[in-house]
Amino acid sequence: MSSGQERITALLHEHPIISGMITRRQLEIVLSHLHQVLEAQVHGAVVELGCCMGTTSLFIRRLLDARESRRRFIVYDSFLGLPAKRAEDESLDGSIVREGSCKCEREVLLANFHQAGLRPPEIREGWFRALPARSYPESIAFAFLDGDFYQSIWDSLNIVYPRLSRGGVIVMHDYSSLMLPGVERACSEFLRGKAEEGHVTKQELIGAFHKR
Repeated sequence: MSSGQERITALLHEHPIISGMITRRQLEIVLSHLHQVLEAQVHGAVVELGCCMGTTSLFIRRLLDARESRRRFIVYDSFLGLPAKRAEDESLDGSIVREGSCKCEREVLLANFHQAGLRPPEIREGWFRALPARSYPESIAFAFLDGDFYQSIWDSLNIVYPRLSRGGVIVMHDYSSLMLPGVERACSEFLRGKAEEGHVTKQELIGAFHKR
């Protein structure tokens, strides 16, 4: 086991996962991608689009701190829950995920960081495509997208992809999910004709690709 993997395993062993929104194995995959980007010294900020209460954000901060990284860490959320669904979001397993689900107050996110004794990330509040361009860093090394629905993922990719440094990675939660099929659909359609088309890896409902 590499020192990086040992560090990730230790973080997941030492600290609680504060919600059931993501599993331990999924977090391990997300953090492994972040570790690879940091090891490769890919230029740019670390961003998370769709942070909710900070379940994943806390571990991203912990790994950045463990590596003594000074990179900007910025999270984005409307704090109003999920937006309206599109036809592409209709579940394939009979699940019902409604508009407004996953609503969380900004103060809850901040309180979770305070309770964990961690420095909170920069927070940008609003719907992703409604935020001004200056809300997003010019250069991104790592992006975690957890928007659940087609439009949120499409908007996230449309914002992040042009800013993603060569070798940078985009990681998506709920990829290939029967409950939330809009995630994979948005990604597949967005990447059509691009160098990364056909190069999305998937494990445990986590999809990822590197900028080529």
